[in-house]
Amino acid sequence: MQPIRLFTASILCLTVALCLSASIAFAAGEDDFDAHESFAKLHFNDTEMDFAFALILGATMNHGCEIGEAFYTASNIKEGNAASWQKEWINMAQRVKARGEKSLTEGHKVSAREQFQRASYYYRASLISMMPDDPRFKKTALQSRELLKKAGMLFNPPLEYIEIPFEGTILPGYYRKASNSNNPAKTLIMLGGGETFAEDLIFYIAPQAYARGYNFITVDLPGQGLLPLEGKVFRADANVPIKEVIDYVLNKPETDPEKLAAYGMSGGGGFVPITAVNDPRLKAIAMNSAVVDAYPLFASMPVASATEDIVKTWSSFKQNTVKSIAWRWGVEMNNIPGLVPANKGFAFDPAKVTCPALIIVGEGEYSNEEVKRQQKLCFKKLPNKQKKFVVTPTNEGASNHCITENRSVMSQVVFDFFDDVFK
Repeated sequence: MQPIRLFTASILCLTVALCLSASIAFAAGEDDFDAHESFAKLHFNDTEMDFAFALILGATMNHGCEIGEAFYTASNIKEGNAASWQKEWINMAQRVKARGEKSLTEGHKVSAREQFQRASYYYRASLISMMPDDPRFKKTALQSRELLKKAGMLFNPPLEYIEIPFEGTILPGYYRKASNSNNPAKTLIMLGGGETFAEDLIFYIAPQAYARGYNFITVDLPGQGLLPLEGKVFRADANVPIKEVIDYVLNKPETDPEKLAAYGMSGGGGFVPITAVNDPRLKAIAMNSAVVDAYPLFASMPVASATEDIVKTWSSFKQNTVKSIAWRWGVEMNNIPGLVPANKGFAFDPAKVTCPALIIVGEGEYSNEEVKRQQKLCFKKLPNKQKKFVVTPTNEGASNHCITENRSVMSQVVFDFFDDVFK
């Protein structure tokens, strides 16, 4: 087993030797890097679809997926076909939900909780390729939410659905305290990126937080979940809505204010440090990976040259997923290159992030030169001596964007860092 490589300030200047496996040839070439592609084929030839499948499979250990259900669903999906993807995941969600309802009716609460969690995530999975103007979009998202709310009430302590008031609307999310007592405990704020729902973050890392004695909270920020339906798209001052989340947890007696951490994945790798610059109440952060400046990062992606003629050559699955991301940034869905200028201003100065900080990135994603440049720049400028830079390895199946395909390695790195900081 190849160990995870830890980079400290003393070895930052060393050249990183990336020994990517032959399976990386499956992904786009170096000149056409796309974060939404897997670095080892799982099932689909459509790389965008296979990346999404890896995301779903990664939730298995966190009760969001079952291997047999997932591969049965995948076996019925037409390659690259958005409508087929939606239909098959919804069908599976309905079957698993029915099992959950039966268990609950018969008083089998643990079984019901397990089924409701998976059904919730399967409904969520169908949304990956569903356009926001589809009349099923909001209904399906709310079905996912309702099932997770039902599952949440079967936990002890419960996983609570919460709504945090913000600028005339609410930031919907979930909160679970570390124990049934009000004793002050460590708290993790988990935040997603360009296409996440709060439900994703539950199945991404929440059980690992519970197991380590953390209070856990996650919400949809403007741009995420259903909020763009209200005109709430992504904003460069992400610290403004995140401040409300910090206020919320610090008002709870079980929150230790000296042990408040925030972890951001994907675009959250920019939102979290932007908040750390503006809010000293965060005592440690993790970025997966660090988005020092989203503008050049988006400019390095295929979206920069994705004219309508090019987009037409993509599978319907890829078209829908990318157009949905544009919608979340307030960009016309037929103007994919507009994502590049829309990301101007989404930046932070690492030198102003004074709390302990972790950068974690999968080896495959790190092969992109712009990603690599921003991680090195961020780590070099971070002023706190308690900082760490980790590249997780391809040969342990931990190379994709956000390391979604290996939650064990990802959470080991993240929580070992936070626990060391909070000793």
